[in-house]
Amino acid sequence: MTLRFDDISAFAAVAESGSVSGAARRLGVAKSVVSKRVAELERSLGATLLKRTPRSVTLTDRGRTFYDRSRAIMAALDEAATLVREEQDGLHGLLRIAAPMTFGTMYLGQMLWPLLCEHRSLEVAIDLDDRVVDLLGSGYDLGIRVGTLPDSSLIARKLIDMPRVLCASPAYVAKAGAPASLDDLPRHDCIGYAHLASGQVWSFQPSRGGTEPRSVRVKSRFVANNGELMRGAAVAGLGLLLVPDFIVADALRDGSLVRVLPGCRPVPTALNAICPRDRHGSPRVRAVVDQLLAAMRPRPPWEPARAAAPAHVRVSETRR
Repeated sequence: MTLRFDDISAFAAVAESGSVSGAARRLGVAKSVVSKRVAELERSLGATLLKRTPRSVTLTDRGRTFYDRSRAIMAALDEAATLVREEQDGLHGLLRIAAPMTFGTMYLGQMLWPLLCEHRSLEVAIDLDDRVVDLLGSGYDLGIRVGTLPDSSLIARKLIDMPRVLCASPAYVAKAGAPASLDDLPRHDCIGYAHLASGQVWSFQPSRGGTEPRSVRVKSRFVANNGELMRGAAVAGLGLLLVPDFIVADALRDGSLVRVLPGCRPVPTALNAICPRDRHGSPRVRAVVDQLLAAMRPRPPWEPARAAAPAHVRVSETRR
């Protein structure tokens, strides 16, 4: 039995994209080429790997077994080839990244442009989705996530700590009044995040002398699965908003939103880069992570540069 790498690669692309046309786009070949390669692999193995219908392509049980076992081997071969090429020619090949929608549209691109301009053979495909995607099952090399990470087999690196901000529009404060304490929050309209299990519960750091964070259950009048939409609702005066600072930094600067309860500090979150273990040593992954770290230090792009202190000018007294 002889197995060809191109046939296995075509099969894996179909399994990960869910269609022959998607695999063809990913590999840059015609659909007929993908179908022929998968058929050759099935003949070599003497097994049906895919269930084909007019609307979908799914794995058979044998197909799932072969995909799960062959994926790690193919990743290792691809990484070995990439290492050899990159030692000679610099960063090379395709890197697939999954990232949250708001962070991706607002900041991720501008952080990566310099790296892509420098390395002309590096290809990046970014999928933006506020849901937590399956990096392993979907074939991603790197994920960017905001928030606490569950225990998993993925390798994580914290990029930056992110304060969270409690804010509202001036119009909302004028209409409903500003809360005087955390005890007032349940009486206010609030804006919730749909993808967060604790979206109806806001957590604040312990007060002076305390040891435990304070959790407050709030009433969400408006719920969305996207930070920019949530910010828009807050600017429109629909309620209080608690989000990572990068989402509302511009709105706070131009006065569209104002801080509420500035003496109460929300529990911060973090921005993390995560990757499958078999991609951890990839030069492409390392380069992107290093680029993101450099772009956010000494301060992230949503924090304005601190104005230089005015030089002290000694004015001599004019004698009369």
